[in-house]
Amino acid sequence: MKRAIFPGTFDPFTIGHSSIVDRALTFMDEIVIGIGINENKNSYFPIEKRVEMVQELYKDEPRIKVMSYNCLTIDFAQQVNAKFIVRGIRTVKDFEYEETIADINRKLAGIETILLFTEPELTCISSTIVRELLSYKKDISRFIPKGLKITD
Repeated sequence: MKRAIFPGTFDPFTIGHSSIVDRALTFMDEIVIGIGINENKNSYFPIEKRVEMVQELYKDEPRIKVMSYNCLTIDFAQQVNAKFIVRGIRTVKDFEYEETIADINRKLAGIETILLFTEPELTCISSTIVRELLSYKKDISRFIPKGLKITD
């Protein structure tokens, strides 16, 4: 079974979060949405309410589980037996940061990271983004799901 986690402080009102989960379901058997508990961060909704809202959002999708966690992401992934971490990226800086973290997660725990763009045009990656990433000498091929096309 291909199980992935989508970790973070998932907010159902943030553009891109639910789209990332929906897209990841096209090539994963199950997604565990992990809502991290960060006592140092003020949030509009308490953790219990956030979990409840996300569960409501996905109540008709049996392949999604919603949980809170208070540990390292790789430890949470291992607790729920996930072999993949799904992360959303918006900018080249996000890409560079997430790529570095992905390498660390792979080396420390053998967990692969799948990076997906959170832009509204979720069915393609624009040539502008591709050119920008390539100008940084980034190999983006391993981050593009097989069903995704690169378009102009």
